[in-house]
Amino acid sequence: MEEEEDCPELIPIREQEIKGNAEEDVQSGETSKIPVTIITGYLGAGKTTLLNYILTEQHNKRIAVILNEFGEGSALEKSLAVSQGGELYEEWLELRNGCLCCSVKDNGLKAIENLMKKKGKFDYILLETTGLADPGAVASVFWVDAELGSDIYLDGIISVVDAKYGLQHLKEEKPDGLINEVARQIALADLIIVNKTDLVSQEALMKLRTAVRSINGLVKILETQRSRVDLSDVLDLHAFDSMSGKSLQQKLQLEETSQPHLDKNIVTSTFEVPGSTTEEDLNIFVQNLLWEKNVKDKRGNPMEVIRLKGLISIKGKPHQVIVQGVHELYDLEETTVRWKDDERMNRMVLIGRNLDKDILEDVFIATVTKEEENS
Repeated sequence: MEEEEDCPELIPIREQEIKGNAEEDVQSGETSKIPVTIITGYLGAGKTTLLNYILTEQHNKRIAVILNEFGEGSALEKSLAVSQGGELYEEWLELRNGCLCCSVKDNGLKAIENLMKKKGKFDYILLETTGLADPGAVASVFWVDAELGSDIYLDGIISVVDAKYGLQHLKEEKPDGLINEVARQIALADLIIVNKTDLVSQEALMKLRTAVRSINGLVKILETQRSRVDLSDVLDLHAFDSMSGKSLQQKLQLEETSQPHLDKNIVTSTFEVPGSTTEEDLNIFVQNLLWEKNVKDKRGNPMEVIRLKGLISIKGKPHQVIVQGVHELYDLEETTVRWKDDERMNRMVLIGRNLDKDILEDVFIATVTKEEENS
């Protein structure tokens, strides 16, 4: 299980201090959105240790951390659960290094709403999910909650993987065709932190890296011990906004579809199709995949997309458009990168189950060329 840590000293936030900061923000015209990073990982992988580390280190960053109470072995959570009558202490507390923290019983969205009343006290939000939670379900809320979306934006999903037991967890078969939780967390991640590397051999570590890459072919992987990371590697990922378009362009060297992972069917599939499409046709393509699930592989199995990302050329738009899809929701955003007329191209990355690159490409081409023929 996760290592015990000394409790950081907690200081209740003074309401007058909060009010003063809020007034300063209004006077300075501060209207910038706050980035939210989702931290996920299987039980014992080290995600709570990572958050405790962030809450206790001196890093000169003002970070609000929302801990989930279902984690075990967290000294910080225990220190929060000391309010009157044994009730969980859910007030936001300020730590001596400038961070804020609280512990919650649910997915943390209510805590974020309460936190935004204290805007001006922090610059980042880290949200921990339970070990068995689907981070995609949490991530998608930021696209459908208009009130939350006006104050915050989803910066990225980080998955902590246990170097010693990660492969064992990935091999666990789930009933009724359910996707393995660890595989889903890896598939959704923008950054993988392989933790406890000191407990395994280089050979075992390489096997785990290969398994992770077979699921998520484009994800960045960090290796660490006791969840010690450089915060510059985990903050400001910009994985879900227009800034991710440029990095996606660099990553998309269109490697062949990855070899099947341990459960034989979750892979990364990439393809590119020249030309331009319309936003309407792109919506049809994405909705058929994420909602209708009527795109099937050669065996007749519906393709199940866990994460979708692409750079698209939309007719009439001079700039590249990035499409992001998570957990049956998707979003389009125009980037700042202009197309050259002779280089318009559609590049897609899909991570999921039963994906067939050739069929996906054929369906996309049918969508694009249909419009070309009618024009």
